[in-house]
Amino acid sequence: MFVREYKLIEHLCISVVNCTIIMGAYSIKELEQLSGIKAHTIRIWEQRYSIIEPQRTETNIRFYDDKQLKFLLNVALLTRHGYKISLISKLDDAGFKKEVEKIYEQTLLHDTDVILDLDANDLMVSMIDMNSEKFHRIYENSVRNNGFEKTITDLIYPFLEKVGILWTLNQINPTHEHFISCLIRQKIISGIDLLPNPTGGKKYVLFLPEGETHEIGLLMANYMLKKKGCSVYYLGQNLPDRDVERCIETIEPHGILTFFVDPAVVSNAANSIAKFRGYNQTVQILIAVRSSPELESLDLENVHFLHGMKDLDKYL
Repeated sequence: MFVREYKLIEHLCISVVNCTIIMGAYSIKELEQLSGIKAHTIRIWEQRYSIIEPQRTETNIRFYDDKQLKFLLNVALLTRHGYKISLISKLDDAGFKKEVEKIYEQTLLHDTDVILDLDANDLMVSMIDMNSEKFHRIYENSVRNNGFEKTITDLIYPFLEKVGILWTLNQINPTHEHFISCLIRQKIISGIDLLPNPTGGKKYVLFLPEGETHEIGLLMANYMLKKKGCSVYYLGQNLPDRDVERCIETIEPHGILTFFVDPAVVSNAANSIAKFRGYNQTVQILIAVRSSPELESLDLENVHFLHGMKDLDKYL
């Protein structure tokens, strides 16, 4: 999931004093993105099984609320574990809940991949409910069973890609995004702090260019580089070009790594890359960006395009 132009329907949310979200609004394409169920399939289920019924705005635009999204997440969970939609549609609330709980009980201590799938489902619910206790419980249990790195690479990273926080803008309710991003950011920083400080490793400068503020991906890259024994100079978000130039001159790094996510930044990517190359002809330039044939066709020396954590791992 990378940056793409995408027209959102209006997002409705009502907040109470404790900042709990009462209602959100999602288009059918957003339901597809978050649940993994194709929009066409959702419509068929609506018509054939009345599995879910869209609500409508005053201007007749279809939308779905938080409760419906959570329900569909569990429907998706059941179908991934062999349940037929015809059977699911006949379950009452108690029966539906019982079948979901049965999956958790049957797989809890057996299949790591299935457990991660269940955890990802629960992470989505914790984000929608803005339930930090649930998030911490899922995260800590995963770290205890799988370790920090596997939790980040196999649970947190895919989750972030799914909800669109890592590579896209405006895919979910901004309140949900800020809530879950802050929690995950804290965990990654804690993980980075636990790593030993490398000495004598290759030097990398990490930053987000002007206009970029989503730094979770950059923090993950920080962790991976430090874990590999690299010396990381983490400069954060929204860094002006002149400061990038000064840092490269002062630090003389082996490489720089940045993200192009915001559409305005992506549209100016070729110019930015040309500037970076002009600062130092030998520095390795790592650009994390949505798959871009136009950029990659430039085939520039010392410029490497990354489309995910695995690409960075391969490069290192």
